[in-house]
Amino acid sequence: MHRELKPTTSAEGLRIGLVVSRYHAPITDALRDGAVDCYTRAGGSADDLVVVNAPGTFEVTALCAALAERGDLDAVVAVGCVISGQTTHDQYLCQAVSHGLTEVSLRTGVPVSFGVLTCQSLEQAEARAGGDRGNKGAEAMAAAIETARTIRGLRDAPCPRPANVDHHRGGAP
Repeated sequence: MHRELKPTTSAEGLRIGLVVSRYHAPITDALRDGAVDCYTRAGGSADDLVVVNAPGTFEVTALCAALAERGDLDAVVAVGCVISGQTTHDQYLCQAVSHGLTEVSLRTGVPVSFGVLTCQSLEQAEARAGGDRGNKGAEAMAAAIETARTIRGLRDAPCPRPANVDHHRGGAP
């Protein structure tokens, strides 16, 4: 028999950090607004949401790390927008940011949700910032809430061990 933790989307009582790149501000402002709306609709208190602005998407990683290291947040959401240009700089930027955010999450134990758009055009970004493709800021916040709740559930849930297993040897007696 197994015990399954059911996902929950309530933000009530969760403290969450939100880091927003100012680069491509019309897009990232819409992503921010979607994330904030998702958080408050899920029962989160405005006093428990810490919003920090970053100059660009590359700097989002350092600010997410600073928030995660505070020790008083349940999750962090990273919001930014990178649009391909005539060079491959976007590929290096996106790879550095995604790896950096993953490293922050693994190192601190605080989930960092990825709300960074990686688009080929401004039109694609607009579609994902409240247009016909939804709002990826809201989706990133929803993922952060659910992940933070699941982590809390894992920490709080009792996990009884079967009586016939020798846990030091990894098998039955």
